[in-house]
Amino acid sequence: MKVRTFLACSMAIAALAACNKNNRESGSAPAENDKIIVTTANPPPGGTWADVVNETSAGGFVMGNPNAKVKLLEIGSLFCPYCKRFEDEGSDALVEKYVKTGNVSWEFRPYVIHGPIDVAANIVARCSGLKTFFPLTKALYKDQPVLEAKIQTVPQDKLQEIQNLPTNQVFVTYANLLGLQDWAAARGLPQAKSNQCLSDQKMIDREVQITSDVNTNIRTSRGPRPSCSTGNCLRRPETGKSSNPSWTPLSSDQGTFRDCPGLLCSRDPGRSGFGAAWN
Repeated sequence: MKVRTFLACSMAIAALAACNKNNRESGSAPAENDKIIVTTANPPPGGTWADVVNETSAGGFVMGNPNAKVKLLEIGSLFCPYCKRFEDEGSDALVEKYVKTGNVSWEFRPYVIHGPIDVAANIVARCSGLKTFFPLTKALYKDQPVLEAKIQTVPQDKLQEIQNLPTNQVFVTYANLLGLQDWAAARGLPQAKSNQCLSDQKMIDREVQITSDVNTNIRTSRGPRPSCSTGNCLRRPETGKSSNPSWTPLSSDQGTFRDCPGLLCSRDPGRSGFGAAWN
């Protein structure tokens, strides 16, 4: 998919995030601590710690022993090719060697990089709750190229039209373009249920809030950092040049994204996804 498409999508998400920011300033604020909300404390008879899944106050899902000495947090985008690579190459070994033993818990916290398609995938993954979250995210990563290919064929004017829809219709429409409702139905999530979740304003706001909180926590814990959103990267301000330096956009027409100070933004040639990793 062309970069400008995702930029338009990202602008829509940014607008939602701005609304959430105003809501926080008027009273509600992101959780300061990521706490596990324990509804299942022990493995079922004959099971392992990998069968134990709980939600967190920060919007993630934790597989494993809630009291594990080592707590691994993965913040991932379901349409990120680099996140997919970790899922393909590392997650099975992680679960088998460390999570099942109870020594490590693994939290996956969905994060929005690719605008509405990430939001739609996140909502579908969490729509049926704790038991199906990890199986659905694993399946989404497996089928990521197939789903992504579908939206790459959508005409640009069609994608632009979607931006004008009411918020509670945007993600149902994007999910239809991806074929997510049929995909999820084949894995036990009825279309009526997935559409209900995708049009739920509270679930939509929650996804945007989770990503906003992650960005806020990064800035708070490590100082001002650039964001590697879809199709752009922010360049670090030059110190001493201004009394009020600000991050400036690194435009998408500069080709592949190289080393942004403090953040590595890169594009996998031939793909629409962008991956981000701290350096």
